[in-house]
Amino acid sequence: MVMTSDRLYFRQLLSGRDFAKSDHLANQMVNFVYLIGDTQTRECVVVDPAYAVDDLLSIIEHDDMKLTGVLATHYHPDHVGGSMMGMNIQGVAALLEKHHVPIHINSAESTWVTRTTGISDRDLAKHEGGEKITVGEIEITFVHTPGHTPGSQCFLVEQRLIAGDTLFLEGCGRTDLPGSDPGEMFFSLQKLAKMPIDTLVCPGHQYSAMPSSNLGDVVATNHVFKPQTQQQWLEWFGR
Repeated sequence: MVMTSDRLYFRQLLSGRDFAKSDHLANQMVNFVYLIGDTQTRECVVVDPAYAVDDLLSIIEHDDMKLTGVLATHYHPDHVGGSMMGMNIQGVAALLEKHHVPIHINSAESTWVTRTTGISDRDLAKHEGGEKITVGEIEITFVHTPGHTPGSQCFLVEQRLIAGDTLFLEGCGRTDLPGSDPGEMFFSLQKLAKMPIDTLVCPGHQYSAMPSSNLGDVVATNHVFKPQTQQQWLEWFGR
């Protein structure tokens, strides 16, 4: 069981179902967007806003919350906006036109984010792993997990791990894309595996039947945790 405070506002939204319902690519990519906030101060942040920004802002407004920031797990267009598969995805650039809030990223990801989205470096709030921010009284910890991209990061809030594309319930993010590093991915997965087993894993995509699961079950069933050493892991990649 995941214990949380009475103040935590937390929503998991699926692209193509909860927002961007008419967007073919959103339906295909099945991205999750997360809203995290404080039910007393009514402040919230959005994690990886992409596709239909107006839909997301409408959900926030409907819930009587005020957007104070964006958390980005990594630079890929299906998470922050940009060009992908010949299509232009809405993201943080469109959001900033309506709400000028900081875009919280890992410092290693800054060049990649500005190049992908076209936003200014001045719009970025750069963090290192282990740093924390508060939204109202809700504390969010940044967990640097390179491998999928250099600055991939997860967010830990009250025993919920928003894992982006570092860890899915089945499998993990690709390591054959620009900026990827399979060797780093092994260590990032091992870092996550050491968290408490009742941590709720909330992935960046719904690539499994369940939208979330506790870490103990994920580690026990996900094949990416079978290799015990980095060398065993790299042998999967022919290295």
